[in-house]
Amino acid sequence: MKILVPVDGSAISLRAARFAIKLGKQLNKPARITLLSVNLPLFPGVERKIGTTAVRRHYAENHEQMLAEARKVLARSGLETSERTEIGDPAEMILDVAAKEHCNLIVMGSHGRSMVKGLLLGSVSSKVIAQGKVPVTIVR
Repeated sequence: MKILVPVDGSAISLRAARFAIKLGKQLNKPARITLLSVNLPLFPGVERKIGTTAVRRHYAENHEQMLAEARKVLARSGLETSERTEIGDPAEMILDVAAKEHCNLIVMGSHGRSMVKGLLLGSVSSKVIAQGKVPVTIVR
């Protein structure tokens, strides 16, 4: 089984990674877990103003921040893991990677760092549920 776990560095996405590990270990054949971090694209013209090197550094630092804690947890799990980094709309990238990687399940947090307090499901998780073609497990 292939499980996609989108992470954004938030506590809830780390909880989703831990849940995926627990689930992956309970299967007859241990799961393969792919961590995914998605950076929002910068506004048009920013690269021209700050330079390509600064943009690449910005994206690399953000991806590292999003993946760091989940990477540590997965390293201790003993499960087969991989990582993907993308730039774009988070929900669209999650759905795209799930399709390209032939994932059987998406495990994600109910909301991320950009959540507006009081909402039960963030807009990214809602969009993934509504438009996804594979099962989605939401961790709260």
